[in-house]
Amino acid sequence: MSRDGRRRRALTAAAVALPLVAATLSATGTAQANDRHTLAGTKPTWARSSADRGKTDSKQRLDAKVWLAGRDPKGLDAYAQAVSTPGSQQYRKFLIPQQFNQRFGATPQQIASVTKWVRDSGLYVDLAGSNSHYLHVTGHLDKAKNAFGTDFRNYAAQGTVARAPESDATVPASAASAVLTVTGLDTGKHLRTHSDTLPPPEPNYNVAEPCAQYYGQKIATDKPTAYGKHQPRAMCGLLPKQLRGAYGATASKLTGKGATVAIVDAYAAPKMEEVSNTFSKKYGDQPFAKGQYREVLPPTFDLVDECGAAGWYGEEALDVTAVHAVAPKANVVYVGAQNCADGLDGALTKIVDNHLADIVSNSWGDLSEHYTQAMIDAEESIFKQGAIEGIGFYFSTGDCGYEVPGTPCQARYGNAASTRRQVDLPTSDPWVTAVGGTSLAVGAHDDYKFETDWNVQYDKLAANGKSWSTPPPGNYPSTYSAGGGGGTSDLFAQPGYQRGVVPKSLSENLPDGTTAKQPMRVIPDISAVADPGTGIRYPEWDQRSDGTFGYAESRVGGTSLACPIIAGLQALAQQAQGRQPIGFANPSIYLRAGEHVYHDVTDKPLGRDPVAYVRTNYTDPYAKKGPLLYILVTTGNKGIAKSDALTATPGYDRGTGVGSPTAAYLRSFG
Repeated sequence: MSRDGRRRRALTAAAVALPLVAATLSATGTAQANDRHTLAGTKPTWARSSADRGKTDSKQRLDAKVWLAGRDPKGLDAYAQAVSTPGSQQYRKFLIPQQFNQRFGATPQQIASVTKWVRDSGLYVDLAGSNSHYLHVTGHLDKAKNAFGTDFRNYAAQGTVARAPESDATVPASAASAVLTVTGLDTGKHLRTHSDTLPPPEPNYNVAEPCAQYYGQKIATDKPTAYGKHQPRAMCGLLPKQLRGAYGATASKLTGKGATVAIVDAYAAPKMEEVSNTFSKKYGDQPFAKGQYREVLPPTFDLVDECGAAGWYGEEALDVTAVHAVAPKANVVYVGAQNCADGLDGALTKIVDNHLADIVSNSWGDLSEHYTQAMIDAEESIFKQGAIEGIGFYFSTGDCGYEVPGTPCQARYGNAASTRRQVDLPTSDPWVTAVGGTSLAVGAHDDYKFETDWNVQYDKLAANGKSWSTPPPGNYPSTYSAGGGGGTSDLFAQPGYQRGVVPKSLSENLPDGTTAKQPMRVIPDISAVADPGTGIRYPEWDQRSDGTFGYAESRVGGTSLACPIIAGLQALAQQAQGRQPIGFANPSIYLRAGEHVYHDVTDKPLGRDPVAYVRTNYTDPYAKKGPLLYILVTTGNKGIAKSDALTATPGYDRGTGVGSPTAAYLRSFG
């Protein structure tokens, strides 16, 4: 998320060194002469001989997952496609989890064969930590070497030294048909530390005034002009009624009743329901009814220090606030992950195994496409099961456009070690809906005025107060602050639903400037407001400026905001079609591309001049101390190098996808 300068909490594994690039989407099983089968993609590509730093301690602990293939992998893929495709005979013939397991889940014989192999190798199968997707396997590396047919070594990776298998893992023929893949064989620099105690909240980010209640309410006439005129003040933070008005929820009279939205983040914020209800009552909205909000949490948490657990509290508060603001009668279930690494996938499996929700909002992701094939296979097994059960997964696309190394935006959002231009994961996976970001103008009557691509440059007020530090919008990249993520995938081929909608010039233009041999997946799919200067006001149990803890409010943005807004709108759309789940929405979203159900967002909604506004900041927003700082914010793609930032043009684009929803969108899934 982007809370006016705070680092976005969007690391799938904040303390874990992840592999750099998954080179192919190869099949996982190949036979070996010694009657073992290779699991392709289980050795990360960063584990090169040139990065070798020697053998690991054989007594080091292994904490891995053996993912189960199930009884009909090909049938599962086919059904997931058919159940999500309008016009198919199986369209929306969803299965409940029990039916899914009976048809596609692992058989008792498969589970028994994997369990026997693992235990005979001297490793331990933690049945309490296992589920229908995987078996949780622990033990020491000297035993894992025999189990997986590979030794383990240390490698230099992203500024640290990480453990990885020196070759792809193998499994015996007796268990090969039961195994999809294995994850957790590589590791980061931190050993896992367990803790039942979460840290206290961080200081609140205080919003400085003057700011506006709606777009254009206040004009900064006391500040220098830009683009030939005085610019409006930034907004103080949109309220729920303004969001509902802008995106058609008010006009539709839909509330999300009957739908359930799951929110997945790591850890758990204190007093979430109490804080949310206080906020709703303060601004004349409906608080959660009894039982409308609930939390599903793990028995323990770990990697608390490594993941910066307290930083996730604001992410949860933002997500809960946004969903409830847009869909005030939808049920909300917060599924807290055990940590910011593999715990997030554990939370996702919990949702599909128990069908906890129909819509899943995920404001997190890894800031590059550098998963192993094993990780991709594992997560896609979750997403495909969700599609078959009528569950749609939504992911934010990130807050730096393309993840370009060397920019201030990259350094601020935690991926300074990135070595190449790339998109995020799991956001770029074809089985999820990627949500990008816009800057939104809401009028005095909670009406939609316009949107533009969220791609902002900051230009500080000059010392003399009579001009901006540089000619607006500033100099890229030093003044590039943030922007909605997106771009073309290096990994995934173009899914069928994007054909005929995504221009060839985008799908074949790879991040490094080369041309792909085939059309590739492009993100985002759809967008909503993300710019913090046009973002929302939200509540949190935080550390106040006087050092005490209690209810506090701030202003927030980022695609971490856009994603739960779209999730809330999907809840309204589900209600509109008689409460039947929508499931994986991308085929339907692209089927309606170019129609009036979307706002076609562009870089220049006002014509020749770009969209700009004046922000006011405290010098220390956490202590609420001045002197006040004044910044000209220019959004859209004005003056930003086109090779690095994303543009929004008429039709589908890498800045905002098909656009943002209108009121008609909410009734377009029937």
